[in-house]
Amino acid sequence: MQKWEYATVPLLVHATKQILDNWGEDGWELVAVVPGPNPDQLVAYLKRPREGA
Repeated sequence: MQKWEYATVPLLVHATKQILDNWGEDGWELVAVVPGPNPDQLVAYLKRPREGA
């Protein structure tokens, strides 16, 4: 059975693509983006297969 690890990442509106590209290079897949604690911030939820699983 596939096992996953997850990350929650704050996104800065002016650097969203760069932040997501960096995480994607490390094997993370974007699952969702939701509003953050203030109107200028978003939060990304990412997942990737867990190593050794």
